[in-house]
Amino acid sequence: MNILVAGGAGYIGAHMVKGLLDAGHNPVIVDNLSNGHQKLLTGGTFIKGDINDINLLDATFQFHNIDAVMHFASFIEVSESVIDPLKYYSNNVSATITLLQGMIRNNIRRFIFSSSAAVYGEPIYTPIAEDHPCNPINPYGQTKLCIENIIENCSRAYGLSYMILRYFNAAGADSSGLIGESHNPESHLIPLILRAALEKKNDIKIFGTDYETPDGTCLRDYVHVNDLVAAHFLALQGLMDGHRNSIYNLGNSRGYSVKEVINIAESVSGIKIKVTESDRRPGDSAILVADSRKIRGDLGWSPVYEDLRQIMQTAWNWHKNSGGFDKDVTICKDFSK
Repeated sequence: MNILVAGGAGYIGAHMVKGLLDAGHNPVIVDNLSNGHQKLLTGGTFIKGDINDINLLDATFQFHNIDAVMHFASFIEVSESVIDPLKYYSNNVSATITLLQGMIRNNIRRFIFSSSAAVYGEPIYTPIAEDHPCNPINPYGQTKLCIENIIENCSRAYGLSYMILRYFNAAGADSSGLIGESHNPESHLIPLILRAALEKKNDIKIFGTDYETPDGTCLRDYVHVNDLVAAHFLALQGLMDGHRNSIYNLGNSRGYSVKEVINIAESVSGIKIKVTESDRRPGDSAILVADSRKIRGDLGWSPVYEDLRQIMQTAWNWHKNSGGFDKDVTICKDFSK
């Protein structure tokens, strides 16, 4: 099939592109490269552009005969969203509306959206199930919930078929060694820890040690990026088979504290990492752990990487062996010119 991958040059999007190629599909990547890296792409058709450009979308949908859309093109930094919420509403919400308008106008009705556990806010109970109340505590989470509501409205009004996948903490790297996690600037815990281990000069900041958790640091549920890719394939197949519109959590249902993550990284790398304790960041929840039984039961999702040590090892292999982007990878042609 021809799959439009919005934000396909980003961390998760690029892994999705590789998965689609490996499965014999034709990914068409639209990415403005504001946060993505063209070097992460291992094939497909790359179009440098913005999903807020309706003319670009119309041309892309029509020329490439798109069968379904996967949407990864969101800003994702919680602390930045608190400082600059309009940036997040503009990119995450307004641009998604434009994307949906283009889909409806071009009679494309299959949509898979990357949402987030941030829609839940501070959990009333854990692990968190999909019917948990949604009360996001930061603008990032609020934009994701807003888009979810828009998608459901579009389904009722225009017949849009959708799957909404609420990620917990994506982590790890593809076993091929071609692609891994790298943001600029980097703000995610695992790549920051591994860079600190490699460079042996940077410290890792722990933002808050007074949370109501066993060791006082935030607890997060980590899920391997290729397990996320597998969930997208199941969601796509579900849409093709006429499966009902659904919302699913994606996580391993086990929480690791910041201190535990650092300890596991030290064990995997064999390197002692300098740690500095700092104040809490605005917008951070204390505990986010998934109840993912729904997607396991409905679609048969079964994560391959269920232990953080396994996930960390794949990330460490990529960072250690490639130095980020030192390895040569196939660069797709920019068809936007």
